[in-house]
Amino acid sequence: MSGINLSDWALKHRSLVVYMMMIAVVGGALSYFRLGRNEDPAFIIKTMVVQAAWPGATVEETMKQVTERLERHLQETPHLDFLRSFTRAGVATVFVNLKGSANAKQVADTWYHVRKTIGDMRHTLPAGVIGPGFNDEFGDTFGIIYGFTSDGFTQRELRDRVEDIRSRLLLVPDVSKIELLGEQDEVIFVEFSTKELAALGIDRSALIAALQSQNIVRPAGTIQTGLESISIRVSGSFQSEQDIANINFSAGGRMLRLSDIAQVRRGYTDPPQPMFRINGKPAIGLAIAMRDGGDILALGANIRKAMAQITANLPIGIEPSLVADQPVVVDQAIREFTVSLMQAIGIIMVVSFISLGVRPGLIIALAIPFTLAIVFPIMGLLSIDMQRISLGALIIALALLVDDAMTTTDATLSRLAEGASKIEAATFAYRTHAMAMLAGTLVTIAGFIPVGFAASSAGEYTFSLFAVVTIALLVSWFVAVIFTPLLGAAILVPPKQTSTADPGRIFRMYRSFLTFAMRAKWLTIAISLALFVCSVLALPLIPRQFFPSSDRPELLVDLSLPQNSSIHASEAAAKRLDAALSTDADVARWSTYVGRGAIRFYLPLNVQLPNDFFTQAVVIAKDVAARERLHSKLEKLLAQEFPNAIAFVSPLELGPPVGWPVQYRVSGPDVERVREIALKVGQIVASSPDTKQVNFDWMEPNRQVRIRVDQNEARLLGLSSQAIATVLNTVISGTPITQVRDDIYLVNVVARATNEQRGSLDGLRNLQVALPGGQTVPLSQFASFEYDQEFPLVWRRDRVPTLTVQAAIAGDKLPESVVTSLSMAIENFRKSLPSGYSVVVGGTVEESQKSQASVLAVVPVMLFVMFTVLMVQLQSFPRLFMVLSVAPLGLIGVVAALMLSGRPLGFVAILGVLALLGMISKNAVILIGQIDAERALGKTAWDAAVDASSSRFRPIMLTAVSTVLGMIPIAPTVFWGPMAFAIMGGLLVATVLTLVFLPTLYVAWFAREEKERPSAGSRPA
Repeated sequence: MSGINLSDWALKHRSLVVYMMMIAVVGGALSYFRLGRNEDPAFIIKTMVVQAAWPGATVEETMKQVTERLERHLQETPHLDFLRSFTRAGVATVFVNLKGSANAKQVADTWYHVRKTIGDMRHTLPAGVIGPGFNDEFGDTFGIIYGFTSDGFTQRELRDRVEDIRSRLLLVPDVSKIELLGEQDEVIFVEFSTKELAALGIDRSALIAALQSQNIVRPAGTIQTGLESISIRVSGSFQSEQDIANINFSAGGRMLRLSDIAQVRRGYTDPPQPMFRINGKPAIGLAIAMRDGGDILALGANIRKAMAQITANLPIGIEPSLVADQPVVVDQAIREFTVSLMQAIGIIMVVSFISLGVRPGLIIALAIPFTLAIVFPIMGLLSIDMQRISLGALIIALALLVDDAMTTTDATLSRLAEGASKIEAATFAYRTHAMAMLAGTLVTIAGFIPVGFAASSAGEYTFSLFAVVTIALLVSWFVAVIFTPLLGAAILVPPKQTSTADPGRIFRMYRSFLTFAMRAKWLTIAISLALFVCSVLALPLIPRQFFPSSDRPELLVDLSLPQNSSIHASEAAAKRLDAALSTDADVARWSTYVGRGAIRFYLPLNVQLPNDFFTQAVVIAKDVAARERLHSKLEKLLAQEFPNAIAFVSPLELGPPVGWPVQYRVSGPDVERVREIALKVGQIVASSPDTKQVNFDWMEPNRQVRIRVDQNEARLLGLSSQAIATVLNTVISGTPITQVRDDIYLVNVVARATNEQRGSLDGLRNLQVALPGGQTVPLSQFASFEYDQEFPLVWRRDRVPTLTVQAAIAGDKLPESVVTSLSMAIENFRKSLPSGYSVVVGGTVEESQKSQASVLAVVPVMLFVMFTVLMVQLQSFPRLFMVLSVAPLGLIGVVAALMLSGRPLGFVAILGVLALLGMISKNAVILIGQIDAERALGKTAWDAAVDASSSRFRPIMLTAVSTVLGMIPIAPTVFWGPMAFAIMGGLLVATVLTLVFLPTLYVAWFAREEKERPSAGSRPA
């Protein structure tokens, strides 16, 4: 490319280039409005849920016969990171978690492999196992949620309306799926008295068989005539509960009506399915998910329009409420970032106008929209939406992309000042700086390589940072060498001051300081190295953080009751929480999920699976300040009013979800031993003043009634354990015996005993069990009753029982700091553990370590690309060494800025530090290139270093000041603040060192080679 002067080509084809500018502006404007809008960048939740049921089995039986078999085959899954499972009595749930390095295609192929593997081994599962079923859409985000409450309508009437609304909303463009929340399936209960049936001599099995045979759907044939075919239909199917109540059947030679011996009524599933509440009222929710690549703002507008029409036709008494509205959040976030972008553009323009003058400043100002106008269409082609990461990347790139335009404009002005023509001056920058600028641009891009290729969920989350910065920097180089020279030839005029005019005060001060530093070169080098060593030593003093909390006003309130609690207990707790929230002035609205966690309304949400003992409320405060006040109040309230619950209040997280901030996983083969070790780990964690609410993800056993059947006595009576278990299940829990086909619903008909016979142990003892001959005997005649204990659920990780010790943070400390303070005590405790048992850090700290490791794994590639680009440009080992010696010195400013601002060194800040290496190297490359150019004119190393540094002082300082000031709009933000401060401090210090330390190092190296003293005239006083 050095053989073709692109600037010269642009000036010779002005009309074409102007046309390209016009097309770029129009295309950029259209693309800007067509780009997708979203809150967070899409990243794949690399988790699949495999679930199987074995009704009637104990926890231990389910774990050994179902969970173990599933996990054994799932461990062969490609790209597997780890398996995590929890087992309840009769239900096995396995989470298949893939490595962060798995890409979208590999994830899809892996889920197909999982389905095939489990399908092939299904026959090895015990008889009676239902499933396994699969959920590989665990990461679907339902950004819009409506809730519907009713006054004067039954649950069924409300559900009919909501189902109708769901059907209509599915027709809205960009809607991919809609899920119902809190709906309760209808059930027709046939409740009978076991004593009365026994007295009448009625066999329950015969009664059930009569119901099933009448309601069955079977073809009765078709008559074919010469003209038509006529289908034959046999009546008898049930249309309502009244049809069931009116059924007659024969018993003991007489006809009996079912309603005479049993109560037939329509109700809802018992126990209830997970419930949904809005602002303290029972509700049914509609959770709406957007298709991939859709525009959430357009979807929100379309949904609002459709809901306005639907609401107008709703009967009085049914009220829709907007529970979650991601379009509003996204719109607000994009507006804020757009304002920040405009502020950054304004700041850079002001700096350009003040420092360069109106005409040069105008060229810099025009370079920004031209660059962005080309960046937007490329983002559209690569399917990069406008979201948190890409918008921040635009602001970061904005501060960098003016560098090339400033270099070109400054070189053009310098040439004009020397008396060159506009054409010659406009092409001069390309001849002297284009390749150095390109090398510097590529080195800057290389600094972002760890961001783009980190094989982790965090890396995937921040990928668009690399993509957008890369696009913007490459485009800015082309704009600087094609558009900017054309604009310079049209706008710039020769400066009034000549090159021999008296330099400015700042410039004179810099030149004097540089000369002093170069004279005391060894002192300058020693001070720079000493500052670097001090910054490295001070690095551990900066708090560490994975990702900060979101700045959204939501709070998540998790309530975990003892794990043997019923969903009715969870509902009672939810109502008490609702009552407290209803009177708080800081609460705008809230929704409560009883028996399950909130649906994924926000991509990084840590979704909780359904459990009867679990309740989660999503509380929306009036603003972020109200959220902080509410957070404190809720923690106190829950500690006082819900002492038997594990309560956790937290804002929404940014980045991949992790849950409790402090976690330790205790693993080992024996469940009881794991429990003992976990209790001791819990004591260590609780001993820290920085932790609170220490708890366990499973721990306490629950009661069960074990019925020991005298098998010999049972056989004499003609009974088996299977028959007894079937009778007990029918009487206590109820058994679905048939279904009523009611409109679009299938309503189960469940036979069970009356309430008084199901609710007590005495009723169980006196339960009449039918014998084959038609007689009945009480259950206590051939069975004894005893209480026992078992764990309600057991978590495992990679087939090993694993109990997680969890804790919240007391005070303002970060999880990494707390874990660091506990590390010595935990390590000493680990040494006492028997073989096969382990204690491993989990949660935020583990995810942070994995993510940082994924970034560091790509650093060698970054360094290789940097070294290669620098070597191609410099073609000298000493010069390469000088550039590389300056780059790490930016750490001095990074440490100082983070310590002074109190910001943590998080994942995003680390990415900023790596990107700094490229920014600093770019300035160093261009400066060394300028020094070499001066030496080529016959100057000594000393004179060349002073003159080159003096000529590069203005563009380098202007670029640094523009970058630092351009970061100000995002510096206060929660997410980008640490990175902004790191880059601002690091670049400012590194720029000064580049302009002082680098020339000094150059002279120290090359002046020695020349074996000559610098002339006195070259040393200004």
